[in-house]
Amino acid sequence: MKKLLLLGLLPFVLAACNGGPSTSDYGAFSGEESLGGSLSTDAFLLAPGPKWHVGAPYKIEDTLYTPAEDMNFNQTGIAGIIPTDLNGVMTTNGEIFDSNQMLGTSKTLPLPSIVRVTNLENGRTAIVRVNNRGPFVNNRMMDVSTTAARQLGMTGNTRVQVQIMAEQSLAVKNATLGTTSQLGIVRDEPAQTPVPVAATGPYTVQVGAFYSEDSAQQLASRIRHLGNVQIDNESGLHKVRVVGLDAPGARSTIDSLRSSEGLAPGLLMNGRWINADSI
Repeated sequence: MKKLLLLGLLPFVLAACNGGPSTSDYGAFSGEESLGGSLSTDAFLLAPGPKWHVGAPYKIEDTLYTPAEDMNFNQTGIAGIIPTDLNGVMTTNGEIFDSNQMLGTSKTLPLPSIVRVTNLENGRTAIVRVNNRGPFVNNRMMDVSTTAARQLGMTGNTRVQVQIMAEQSLAVKNATLGTTSQLGIVRDEPAQTPVPVAATGPYTVQVGAFYSEDSAQQLASRIRHLGNVQIDNESGLHKVRVVGLDAPGARSTIDSLRSSEGLAPGLLMNGRWINADSI
């Protein structure tokens, strides 16, 4: 049986919270076949994975993480550098970590996903394949391989912007699963009548989070028919949310976003994150 080894639970993870990455900051599967061999960087980025892994919500210490297929993922935070002594370790989706590849980690993105990472301190960018969970410390949103760090001009913990490359990520998903899922296509349609929602309901559906205010405004305009849409500015991100929903309204909004927009929205109840499929 495949077992998820959440190495971030080891005691000395606390010592890494204020320092650089530790080998205890990541998760991996055991007993799965690897890709085998070493591929060129470009080929590896878009290669099928041994498996497509999203996973159920999980908790590390007191923090709940909710993986989701979010093709609008666009966030800023701190990135670190994955230790080279993890070379040869199996990642969460069954690949073998190679610090010579352009690789990264994420607590919630599907594995593998393709992302563009921008070093906000010098403007340099890199295209990275995310294939492992972590880092399981609160002050970093992702870590990258030493090769990716060199391209980004990183020498330690660095503030970055991480944007999913939706078409490339779906191409990897399709190649892995043998499917033909596509991005949602936006068409000009007649204005729709807003769906009645409770004005003071406890549920909030977060549709997307953007570094760009223009991108947030565009999405907000596109989904106005779903109810009370607002953009909350938090920690440098513009978060598009449908607020004041009761349980049936939240369920209907989530289903609509998934089916018509191809999105993977998150759900809050009274300001706390919960599983989007729990209602």
